[in-house]
Formats: sequence, structure tokens, C-alpha cells
Amino acid sequence: MKCPFCEDLYNKVIDSRLGKDALSIRRRRECLKCGRRFTTYEKVEEQIPLLIKKDGRREAFNRDKIRAGILKATEKRPVSVELVDAFIEKLERQFQEANLKEIPAREVGERVIEFLKESDPVAYVRFASVYRQFTNLGDFDRELKELLPVFGQKDNIDVRFKQ
Repeated sequence: MKCPFCEDLYNKVIDSRLGKDALSIRRRRECLKCGRRFTTYEKVEEQIPLLIKKDGRREAFNRDKIRAGILKATEKRPVSVELVDAFIEKLERQFQEANLKEIPAREVGERVIEFLKESDPVAYVRFASVYRQFTNLGDFDRELKELLPVFGQKDNIDVRFKQ
């Protein structure tokens, strides 16, 4: 492990313990050259399936990309980062346990949509508008009419947009 301060390769582990999630090991290290201490985390590298994009390209499952999209949709909304991270962790684990080599990217998108639908209606509509490529206000109108009963809203609420 390279020291982040002096970049020397020689250091010693002075403390090891389980990470907060119990899925990683936290190691406190001391550089043998400069004497500074730093923390590293070890995590088991698990085989995650490749995503098959709409155009047929294959892409590695990227939890950071999924997290960024969800956080953008939930920005300034009452959805905690912990809830988002727990969802992504669960999603990743489900794909690993499925033991598939490839999965359609659409499957990830649909699971994110369902998570947001259950978590926050505004974040759901934000994400859906990009994911489902809304092109006009009619697309929003249709989505909101479908969404209102899910969140216990009355059907007589007028959500039509003037075009």
C-alpha cells in the first residue's frame, strides 16, 4: 500500500477492525518512511454482471454512476443519503446473487424508478423524466395522472398543463 503522503511502499498495519457495514475491513497504517498514519479499507471483490445498454454496448456496473443519478433526482428532497446507499448496496447484492454474467441496463433503471416511487414522488418524476425521455408536457401529465392514486391523491385534481 502506497503512503498517500510520501508515496513510499513500506508501511505497517497498527490496527484492524470491521468496517461500519461489516462488509469491509478498516486498517490503520503507519508509513515506515515518514511515520504518518492513514486509513485504508479492504473489501471483497465480487463479480458484478455487465450491463447491456440499449444500443448493445456492454458496460461495467458502476454504483457511483447510479448513486449520482439518484442523488441528482433527490436533491433538496427528504431522502437521506443513507437510504440511497442502502438501496444501492441491496441492488448490487441482488445482482451478485443472481449469478448472471450480463443484465439489461433497463433492469437497473426500473429498480431505481421503483425505489424512488416508494421514497419520494418528486424525485421519482425527476428521474422518470430523464430515464423515460419525456419530450413534452403531455408526458409529465400522463405520468402524474398515473402517480396520484399511488400516493393517495384524489383523482379529481387537475394536473393538466397548458401547451
